[in-house]
Amino acid sequence: MRRGYIGKILLFGLVMLITPIVMTAQDEKEYIRKGNRLYKKGEYSGSESMYRRAQNQEKSTPDAVFNLGDALYKQGRFSEAATEFDRASEGYTDPGRKAEGLYNMGNALLKDQKYKESIEAYINSLKLEPGNTEAKYNLAYAQDQLKKQEEQQKQQEEQQKDQDKDKSEDNQEKKDEQQQDPQLGQEQPDPQQGTMSREDAKRLLEALSAAEKKTQEKVQKEKAQGAKTRVIKNW
Repeated sequence: MRRGYIGKILLFGLVMLITPIVMTAQDEKEYIRKGNRLYKKGEYSGSESMYRRAQNQEKSTPDAVFNLGDALYKQGRFSEAATEFDRASEGYTDPGRKAEGLYNMGNALLKDQKYKESIEAYINSLKLEPGNTEAKYNLAYAQDQLKKQEEQQKQQEEQQKDQDKDKSEDNQEKKDEQQQDPQLGQEQPDPQQGTMSREDAKRLLEALSAAEKKTQEKVQKEKAQGAKTRVIKNW
């Protein structure tokens, strides 16, 4: 009787040790199933919550991470989705599942306009699954978008250089004008202070007239420069 009693205790203890492991696995799968049901209904925020619970369980599988990426993608949170797909692809040992993770990662990066990174993800996916025609198409599209992005960036840089050059030339022109005519930028003498000869008055009027002429020429020139338009090609 005593041996039988001890055997029952040992058996009970063994069952208690195994039970949490089984329950943990069941909990993860249950959370994934709940998340899938919400996902199919279009309740992506709720499915996200379920998938997060699933991946927080002990010894969770990459499926919970992969599905979380899907839920984030549907909510337009492409950068976060790309991170989860990357994690899922690293967790999978099966080449087909890993390729799917990399493919979805490429899609999320493409939506986030991170074309270089998306190209890399598609290439890595195609290495594992060369027959994926959608990955090939998206790869070609991402390469085309990257080329357009680089050309647009180059054009914007050239435009900025032109603007900086025009500004520098305008500043230099102003300095040259001040050096050629010392009357500009200086206070004019007060005619009420002291007396002025005819010759001094004549010279003063001529100087004022010349200064006004230069000012008018400068105003006209600036107006003409302001009317110029730069054509930027829309891609």
